[in-house]
Amino acid sequence: MASTVRVAAAQMTSINDLTTNFATCSRLVKEAASAGVKFVSFPENFSYVGAKDGDSLKIAQPLDGPIMKGYCSLARESSIWLSLGGFQERGSDDAHLRNTHVLIDDTGNIRHTYSKIHLFDVDVPGGRSYKESKFTEAGKDIVAVDSPIGRLGVTVCYDLRFPELYQKLRFDHEAQVMLIPAAFTKPTGEAHWEILLRARAIETQCYVIAAAQAGKHNDDRESYGDSLIIDPWGTIIGRLPDRLSTGIAVADIDLSYVESVRAKMPISKQRKPL
Repeated sequence: MASTVRVAAAQMTSINDLTTNFATCSRLVKEAASAGVKFVSFPENFSYVGAKDGDSLKIAQPLDGPIMKGYCSLARESSIWLSLGGFQERGSDDAHLRNTHVLIDDTGNIRHTYSKIHLFDVDVPGGRSYKESKFTEAGKDIVAVDSPIGRLGVTVCYDLRFPELYQKLRFDHEAQVMLIPAAFTKPTGEAHWEILLRARAIETQCYVIAAAQAGKHNDDRESYGDSLIIDPWGTIIGRLPDRLSTGIAVADIDLSYVESVRAKMPISKQRKPL
């Protein structure tokens, strides 16, 4: 594995049109490929954002359905790994889906999936109420995956607020890069997005790739944006010029820097059982 690999965090405004969203993703993958990127992370709900409650259930598909097959073909044709989280995967019954983070390798094969553990049941201050558990099955399994950019800790959006998950990914599963695709609301994003991401990077001594939904999806839903790539010291090394545009933030991940930070501050050896 090369020490340094170029990665990208995509930013987009998904709508309730699968074809339009796929066209946006395809354009961003082509842009990434021309920049020498080997791994692209897309935000939560990359393929679809419903205009009203229940829309996502209607379009949910299994992983071998036509929606995901299209993204597998995109990865294969571009020779790029894709991080797609979360995908509306069909659940165990017609009333539920899974918010699934799908990792596809550069040959177009699904390497691993992770179902979002922490569901967004929140009354957003100054905003609307959300009840993700009404139609989504919570995952149970922690997932870490080897890849060309290092060992990945796989999460989705609201997971970000639960640091114990990231501690387990780092210390029990040896993650070097945390993937945190999201569709943060505007109020919560303004208050907490960057500081939480930098905290996760610092406390785990991992790179963080945080692809974000941005802007108004419809009359009732708006996402904060601000896709970021952060190094293990907590420094932002990739960011778009503004937090609302569609595009990619690009940065080089250097795994030797991960080891350097950890060697100089050996928290894995200094941790105490509490």
